[in-house]
Amino acid sequence: MPAILLLEDDADIRSGMEQHLKREGFTVSAYATGMDALKAIQAPGCKLDVALLDLTLPDMDGLDVLRAIRGGRMRALPVVLVTARNEEIDRILGLELGADDYISKPFSVREMVARVRAILRRAAFIEDTAHGQVLTFGPIMVDLDMHLARVDGTPADLTRREFELLAYFIKNPRRVLGRERILQQVWGLEYLGESRTIDAHVRRVRSKLGKAGDLIETVVGVGYRLGSIE
Repeated sequence: MPAILLLEDDADIRSGMEQHLKREGFTVSAYATGMDALKAIQAPGCKLDVALLDLTLPDMDGLDVLRAIRGGRMRALPVVLVTARNEEIDRILGLELGADDYISKPFSVREMVARVRAILRRAAFIEDTAHGQVLTFGPIMVDLDMHLARVDGTPADLTRREFELLAYFIKNPRRVLGRERILQQVWGLEYLGESRTIDAHVRRVRSKLGKAGDLIETVVGVGYRLGSIE
């Protein structure tokens, strides 16, 4: 059964989410504070398939928990932000920090489960199709089997979603890729979020590739392209 980490400070909401996820066949480890969640994530032998993180916590900002995940050994863990914050800046910042998706409160439990299942299906698909493939474009190399990206031989520290996005660009060099198409191919047909997710992730990939990040060009009003047209 897929293992979910649930971080939610409201006891009633946490209990309701935990019960529903368990009824849907998930294993759930639920926590009320960021410190408790981080201790669990950092514990030796911890295995998780996805994390649901509340942003408003009693001991720290949920974005700090996200930062810790992206900077630790479980940096590839899919993360969904669950928050009552409706300001666009919070959503964008979460995506900039590497969140895979977000759900704004109030939300239906059906929507929550749909988003979790979509992320899990996409992660499984990538793992099943990655074996034995090494892709290159200029100084950039991605090894789909090892889930490793390098620029001029130097490793690039990418999250799972950033890695999948870069791999998709390299599979389609010099082709203009619209945002909706990228969402479908990288996030999956079931994705329920917004196209601005793409912009946030592209910015992060560019910054982590250094000078090679300039190879990812913005096509105004359409989307992105890896490499100029020859």
